[in-house]
Amino acid sequence: MSTDASLSLTERRKAATQLDIALAAAELFATRGPDGTTAEEIAGRAGVALRTFYRYFRSKQDAVSPLLASGADRWRSLLEETEPGTPLPRALETAVERALAAPDEEGVQGLLRIRGLLRAAADDPALRAVWYRVNQESEERLVPVIARLAGEGGEPLEVRLVAAAATDAIRIALETWAATEAAAEGPDSPAALAVRCLRRLAGTMAS
Repeated sequence: MSTDASLSLTERRKAATQLDIALAAAELFATRGPDGTTAEEIAGRAGVALRTFYRYFRSKQDAVSPLLASGADRWRSLLEETEPGTPLPRALETAVERALAAPDEEGVQGLLRIRGLLRAAADDPALRAVWYRVNQESEERLVPVIARLAGEGGEPLEVRLVAAAATDAIRIALETWAATEAAAEGPDSPAALAVRCLRRLAGTMAS
């Protein structure tokens, strides 16, 4: 879901409606599970008609994709802001620490929503497929960002490998955290786990 200021008013309204639906779906999935939730209930919680729901989403599980994608968009935008010439491992760590930080209640609640969705996905193949699809799309969009940071010496194969490894490092960190009761901040938080994953990968690739 783009946050580009150049989007038209109609496009911004569409994105806002999609996010409202995604938030409603996430809340219901976390409390009732996907099996106990209907598209009608999600639409009602979001304050939209059922036909509006299906205008944007093919299924109830697909409804959470804008919420899941927003985190990936933030991580990628932070990397895009990195100064050229910054060592790639440092750039990745800094971006992931900022993207997964929970400095206030809003940040904490955002991570807790993701925890609820990932726990629900453990027993719902369709929801899990949405999560994997969002990660795959994020990886593809990350490739040109990594290529710019790698500079002229970056080989296409290595760039793709780094994009895939970084995406999976964040995915695994979030999944690991979601399976625990660890806080949103601290040594077992998503940000700390993701940094640990990235450092392990960097060490493996350097050896």
